[in-house]
Order: sequence, then structure tokens, then C-alpha cells
Amino acid sequence: MNDLNHPLSDAEIDLLDDFLLDRVPEFASDGYNDEGILDISELDGFFTAILCGPEMITPSEWLPAVWGEFEPEWKDEGEFRKILGLLLRHMNSIAGMLMGSPENYEPLFLERVVKGKRYMVVDEWCFGFMSGVSLAAHAWDAAGEEMTALLEPILRFADEAGWEELEDMEDEEIERLQRCIKPNVCKIHAWWLAQRSASTPMAAPFNYEEPRVGRNDPCPCGSGKKYKKCCLH
Repeated sequence: MNDLNHPLSDAEIDLLDDFLLDRVPEFASDGYNDEGILDISELDGFFTAILCGPEMITPSEWLPAVWGEFEPEWKDEGEFRKILGLLLRHMNSIAGMLMGSPENYEPLFLERVVKGKRYMVVDEWCFGFMSGVSLAAHAWDAAGEEMTALLEPILRFADEAGWEELEDMEDEEIERLQRCIKPNVCKIHAWWLAQRSASTPMAAPFNYEEPRVGRNDPCPCGSGKKYKKCCLH
């Protein structure tokens, strides 16, 4: 699949979800601070924040955050390009929804079944979103009270302080906060889009293409090595 604007199939979502987790060894909890993005829901939130945000973040900037301390050991260039293509396609499909049909935008939340009842799980998505925010934290921090209010439901599910507050809430209030995330994301995207358009009238929506890389260029995987000594072989 070469069309980077084509949404991922369910099978491709499962493949990417497995890849994100399988690259991290079981001993990772011992002595490692950053495991990167661990599942497709967290990745979805991460990409959404980048696409909603104040500035273009290039793949060479966000890929290292995806891998954390566990950059994949690529089998060959083909595997690298396949996974990069899946990442870019998912990112572009989110961008397409936010720009073209925000009313159809759906965050990729998880579900958990407990005693036959389905519960929506948003923690991983929210954690990923705030990881994306951290890539341009200076701009987000300067956005003011309106942005702080829009981020509030996401923050509740993204860190230990928020989780402690949730423990004292009734299920109905937790579900209300969860339902606020989707409309707030659309408002956040519209807010930053207006800011970018005001400063750059001809600003285009973010859209990502597979980078064209020369043998001596830095590898787009974010390793810091030259492409010919990294993912090319």
C-alpha cells in the first residue's frame, strides 16, 4: 500500500499494535525510563496531539519519542519502510478527519470487559496525547486558560495525580469526562488552526509523506546515524 492517505485496515492496526509492544523486551521495567509508545491507542493520542498542535513536528522529531529507549532492530530496509508507512498512514488519516470531517473524528480508545459489561479505557490514549504535547510544550504552556480548560479532561486520565482524583468520583462523572475528550480534541484542533492561520495566512494543514532519504543523510528513524549505516541495510 503506497497511498499514505489510505486509512489502516483492522489487520494493519493489529500489526502495528503488536510491533509497538513486541520491540520492548520483558526486562524493560528494570532500569529503563522511557519505553516509548506501547500500543495503538497511545500512538493515536500521540499523533492527535501533534496534528492538533501549534507547529509542524517532523518524523525525525517524533519517531525517537515513539521508540523511547527501544529503537527497533530492523530486519531490513523493507521492514523499516513498511512500519514507517503504517505510522504515516495512520497519522494522515487522523489529519484527514480533523481537517475534513471533524464530526466523524473518533479517538482510538480501548475497551475492557468486566463481568460482562464493556468499559471504555482512555488512559493510554490520554497519556499518548500528553506525550505529543510535550514535543512543543513551550507553545502549549503559553496558550492560556482556555487551552488549559480544554485539556483538563485529558489530563485527568494521563497521570497519577489525575488517577487519584478519579478514584473518588462516581462512574457517571468519570464517563462524563471521557465523553468530553472527543469534542475537546476538535476544539483544540480548531483553536490551534486559527492561531497558525492568523500568523501564517497561507498555512496548510499538516500532512506527512514518506521522507526521501539519501545514503549520507541522517536516518529518519531518529537514531542519529547516517541512513546507509542504519535502516538502509
